[in-house]
Amino acid sequence: MSTLSTKQQANIAAGIANAPTHNLHNRWIVAIAGVAIQMMLGTVYAWSVFKNPLVENHGWSVPQVGFTFTLAIFFLGFSAALGGRFVDKAGTRKVASIAAILFGVGTLMAGVADSIGSLWLLWIGYGVIAGIGNGLGYLTPVAVLLRWFPDKKGFITGLAVMGFGLGAALLGQAGPIMIDKIGIANTFYLNGAIFLVGLFIAAQKLVNPPADYIAVNHKSKNTANEISVDFKKARGMNQFYLLWAILFLNVTAGIAIISNLSPMAQAQLTLSDPAMAAGRIVAIAALFNGIGRLFWGSLSEKIGRNRAFLLIFGTQIPLFLILPHITSTSLFTIICCYILLCYGGGFGTMPSFAADTFGSKYIGSVYGAILFAWGAAGAVGPMLMEWVKKTSNSFSMALSIAAGILLLGVIVTLFYRKPKLS
Repeated sequence: MSTLSTKQQANIAAGIANAPTHNLHNRWIVAIAGVAIQMMLGTVYAWSVFKNPLVENHGWSVPQVGFTFTLAIFFLGFSAALGGRFVDKAGTRKVASIAAILFGVGTLMAGVADSIGSLWLLWIGYGVIAGIGNGLGYLTPVAVLLRWFPDKKGFITGLAVMGFGLGAALLGQAGPIMIDKIGIANTFYLNGAIFLVGLFIAAQKLVNPPADYIAVNHKSKNTANEISVDFKKARGMNQFYLLWAILFLNVTAGIAIISNLSPMAQAQLTLSDPAMAAGRIVAIAALFNGIGRLFWGSLSEKIGRNRAFLLIFGTQIPLFLILPHITSTSLFTIICCYILLCYGGGFGTMPSFAADTFGSKYIGSVYGAILFAWGAAGAVGPMLMEWVKKTSNSFSMALSIAAGILLLGVIVTLFYRKPKLS
């Protein structure tokens, strides 16, 4: 086992005592900025609160409006896959700043689309441009925090992406109120302005640690001893494709619920004020989406990443089968909360799963490519739900198919074995 040189030891000691880039305080500032970025980006998961109002305002079909979300998630994954290399080479601050501009402008364009009644502009603005910005912005905090917190991989990535679920919870609750008070277009305008400014400010805090950085409390091993493989080598390993498939399957099942949660609640439950009540369910479930990222990410450090995914997949299967038969608002909400707890858990666990498997040096390009599974699932999940719902005139068949997808996830996870890197 290699030992640290006298110069490295001196640098570490000096960093702990004096240099702001080496101490625990500064890495938590980076973490706070990462959570703030994720909260703003996570508002995309509250898209279902806009679906019915847009349909009613313009006469667009539900699948047409839903396609906006499909595009957003697809381009999120696509841009994360391509942008990962830029995060490793150009730096997280630059990439995060570009992401701020794209996501903010794309959201503003959605407001213009509503104002002039242009479905194409909605697709291009919120679906493509904001989607690309979301993917670049989502990846950067994850990549930089894995480098700052080698001692707390599962916890810190779970904490960071927890913000994604919390952002959806916030807009899921506030969105219907804003739409009712100021209209759809003004809601997009206000959110777009907040995202543009807020994301850009937070992006300036995303800096990588020094090359010789070692976490102060990292007791198990130091980063100098960690072996990492680049994307070219990673894609030649079967573990890369297994992790890709695990994320794809979990997202496909969960996003089918997320993209239709508000309409499904309104159709299935007896609600006094359907839009507002469904918005509250979206908000509560989205909160668990956020909590699940921290919960499962932290739990995975104790029980192992693959065991965490086995629980995530296996415990959801019976719930997907019984959900379409639930008419109790309370029970419906509880089941959706747990499904989103597990859905979020996949995102909280996968970054550390990838870092454990391939190392953290090239995590931007490697995990970015794995995140393309999110984009692919974002296209498959909602479209599957919409098509089966239209064909069968109920959500029951679609949710049964989703349960089968989760079962496949259990099988794929059982094939994973950690590689021996050299």
